[in-house]
Amino acid sequence: MYRAFTSPDAVAKWLPPHGFTCKVHHMDVQVGGTFKMSFTNFTTGNSHSFGGKYLALTPGQGLRYTDVFDDPNLPGQMVTTVTIAPVLVGVELKVTQEGIPDAIPVEMCYLGWQESLQLLALLVEPEIPG
Repeated sequence: MYRAFTSPDAVAKWLPPHGFTCKVHHMDVQVGGTFKMSFTNFTTGNSHSFGGKYLALTPGQGLRYTDVFDDPNLPGQMVTTVTIAPVLVGVELKVTQEGIPDAIPVEMCYLGWQESLQLLALLVEPEIPG
């Protein structure tokens, strides 16, 4: 599960919500390292870029990072914390976001994450040998 958050190809496959594609421009996965990516609306072709810095990385257990949008209409810095914990039937995943720009309704963040997490499950749950 942790690897899905730290592999550029994996992130591009599962993170964009339905109707969007993702391009990872760079991803330096180390504390203090940075990342940059863009989401593109498949219907309109409009895209928005964002990036941030890794604040904490604990392999197999979680990560914490910042997000800053390039769009000046979406000011501020968000902090996302992902916690991964083993449970009897797999893993429990918790995602917390702080500092969401006022222009983004919290409900849209929630919906976007629900769609992304569906795609994440489709990526990590199959165990395909060889």
